[in-house]
Amino acid sequence: MATVATEYEELLISLREQESRVQFDGFDNVTAYRLGLQMAASATERSLPIAFAIRRGTQLLFQVAMPGTSAENDVWLDRKRRVTELSGRSSYLVKIQANSTGGTFEEYSRMDPGLYGADGGCFPVIVRGTGPVGTVTASGLTGAEDHAFVVGELATFLNA
Repeated sequence: MATVATEYEELLISLREQESRVQFDGFDNVTAYRLGLQMAASATERSLPIAFAIRRGTQLLFQVAMPGTSAENDVWLDRKRRVTELSGRSSYLVKIQANSTGGTFEEYSRMDPGLYGADGGCFPVIVRGTGPVGTVTASGLTGAEDHAFVVGELATFLNA
């Protein structure tokens, strides 16, 4: 088991660092709209077959499904989001934490895998001094690529 944990150690450090670095000073509907427009432009420019959704609390504020996606991506958006809402952490971090112990999220959580999907792609919208207030979720690429898209877009938005 220690070997498995060591294999994931650097990735876990990086994922935790992302959550401490990628934070908002405030987050409202207009912020979500502007972020969504940026993400849609980026996905279009890169021809990514990706769907994504931005929520504040349980309210859906922005959602797009790019060419090449299907209703299955909507299901994955919901499954990943539920993991992040449950944990307050990125869905990818939750997956890697479980994998680092030699198991899976499904084994440890006993959550319905039809409703909860610990894979990369959902990142908490964290407001400094407040904590998680929403989610940004992507589906359509690999889990690691979905995660990288979301984190990359959030970082770009926050640094603009």
